Amino acid sequence: MSHIQSFDCVAAPDARILILGSIPGVKSLQEVQYYAHPRNSFWPIMAQLLDFAPALPYAERLDHLKRAGIALWDVVHRCHRPGSLDQNIAGDSVEANDFATFFREHPQVRAVFFNGGTAETLFKRHVIRGGTPLPATLRMNRLPSTSPANAGLRLEQKLEHWRVILK
Repeated sequence: MSHIQSFDCVAAPDARILILGSIPGVKSLQEVQYYAHPRNSFWPIMAQLLDFAPALPYAERLDHLKRAGIALWDVVHRCHRPGSLDQNIAGDSVEANDFATFFREHPQVRAVFFNGGTAETLFKRHVIRGGTPLPATLRMNRLPSTSPANAGLRLEQKLEHWRVILK
């Protein structure tokens, strides 16, 4: 079984929103980029919402997120998972990222948006139930996964759900 580790958090000190995935897929790990799979709709959605070209170099796309007050990270720091599917994450291998430090260093974050149900479930199981202190005013909202595995919604439908991050 493959041992994988997530990327560092992408966040400006004044971030107000945190978008959380579960852990990077194989293509993202190979490219060392969040949401690198060409059929993942994360970057096309962010490009629409924040008005930039989805084909911009990766560093510039991250800069657009940071300027918009959006931080990007994953719930899981490391785990065992063969392939890219969240359903294959070995539950007993999950080690969550350090959210206590994140929220201490980013005190303006008021909303967490989960990129899919697995990210939300893992956060509740390994962060909230794990006793990590969270800001009292923190709002949490699950959004439809941008993964190509979530084929039940078209890009336009996902985009409509994701518009909530701008409010």
